[in-house]
Amino acid sequence: MGISRLLQRAFSNNRRQKLDTIAIIDYGMSNLSSVVKATEYVAPNTKVIISSDSNEINNADKIIFPGQGAAKKCMQSIYDKKLTDVIKKSSKEKPFLGICMGMQILMDSSDENNGTECLSIIEGKVEKFKNNKNNKIKIPHMGWNKIIKKKDHPIWHKIDEESYFYFVHSYFIKPLEKNYIIGKTNHGEDFCSVIAKDNILAIQGHPEKSSSAGLQFLKNFIGIK
Repeated sequence: MGISRLLQRAFSNNRRQKLDTIAIIDYGMSNLSSVVKATEYVAPNTKVIISSDSNEINNADKIIFPGQGAAKKCMQSIYDKKLTDVIKKSSKEKPFLGICMGMQILMDSSDENNGTECLSIIEGKVEKFKNNKNNKIKIPHMGWNKIIKKKDHPIWHKIDEESYFYFVHSYFIKPLEKNYIIGKTNHGEDFCSVIAKDNILAIQGHPEKSSSAGLQFLKNFIGIK
């Protein structure tokens, strides 16, 4: 076999062996181990990295943006790590999944901490659950609850019409454009629990902690091109 044929074969093998990279953004406000384990489980033929490096995030094929804690601290950590620009850029260019607080801070602002400016990637705001005489609920909303599909989307592939996911939160998003809402949950009132805009998906629940439905959700996200 000639040298040129050997080089062509080697190049072809290298191309076949190149793995998609999934970057899980680390801005210091999330326990990432369960997200990593769940992602690696559903996507064994991908490279999963935890990163706060803008170059690594830019070069990744898909982005997962988790988060927990208070909105103001999350935003401050993002500013401190100089991640604002790369998060906004990635959310426009590649499949992007926000989880829990990573969903909320995509909005314009949050009522948490007496008002917090967020990333303004999706128009809308974040409000707190409220109790009143006719509506006694536990805050935070914690535990298993149903997500009800409101619109068809590839993210729902092989997921039942009403599936249980695990939640831990006291605030919920109110997107300005209601057409982006593809899933709702009830906790005293209906709220948006899954949103889709262009290449952006976000979920208020924790798919990494939500058994088979959550794993299928992550698997479907990985499969989106």
